[in-house]
Amino acid sequence: MSEAFKLACIQVNASDNLADNLDNAENLARRVQADGADFICFPECVSMMAYGRDAVHRNAYEETEHPALERFCTIAKELKRWFLVGSLSVKIEPERVANRSYLIDAAGNVVTFYDKIHMFDVELENGETYRESETYRAGNDAVLAETPWGRLGMTVCYDLRFPHIYRDLARQGAMMMSVPSAFTRPTGEAHWEVLLRARAIECGAYIFAPAQCGIHAGDRKTYGHSLIIDPWGRVLADGGEEPGYIMADITPGYVDEVRRSLPSLQHDRDYIKPTI
Repeated sequence: MSEAFKLACIQVNASDNLADNLDNAENLARRVQADGADFICFPECVSMMAYGRDAVHRNAYEETEHPALERFCTIAKELKRWFLVGSLSVKIEPERVANRSYLIDAAGNVVTFYDKIHMFDVELENGETYRESETYRAGNDAVLAETPWGRLGMTVCYDLRFPHIYRDLARQGAMMMSVPSAFTRPTGEAHWEVLLRARAIECGAYIFAPAQCGIHAGDRKTYGHSLIIDPWGRVLADGGEEPGYIMADITPGYVDEVRRSLPSLQHDRDYIKPTI
């Protein structure tokens, strides 16, 4: 198991201006690199918080031409740091885009990507309505990635409510899970921390969740409170409600220690599902 490393979660209030968002993300990346971060993580929709299906499509790019992906690869190479780019809107067919999370290595190469599987189609009690499935094509593949510090399981935002994907990733060796998010304020206040801590406890894994915060285009409000959580479920850092960043020391060996003391990942049993 590798040595300890320093992880940073960057928290932003992204607008619908791509250039401004990228400049802000780069400035924060340089700050956390100067503070000693080895692995720098950004939230969902880090380059653009567009409002409405048409706006998302207008601001989406094919992967090979995506200015945000090119920018993040360039910065990662310059800073010699690994990046988790929470998600970008990537054109994959005429009427659909992917909500795609990227892992970039310290040489500026894309290691792998993950397309958000679970679509946020809800009507909240405060009147807010979301229909991600009308804009995005859902992914099909769970993704594990090798990093210098251990295996990473990649997820995005609403995936958090589906614990089986995290358990599957953990059972395949993930010692840390990424949950870049743009959690709504009402659901964040009610469920954000407890769900993240639950995933960490269930899996005996580090969870890191860089988040959007504040008010965005269309008067959409996100919760903030980026979190880094250890395998025992303890919150190591909380980003609060304002843009900025949090950092924590990650000890890969602690994952093995927790899983040895509480080996629930080894105790799954097949069972007959209930029928009506």
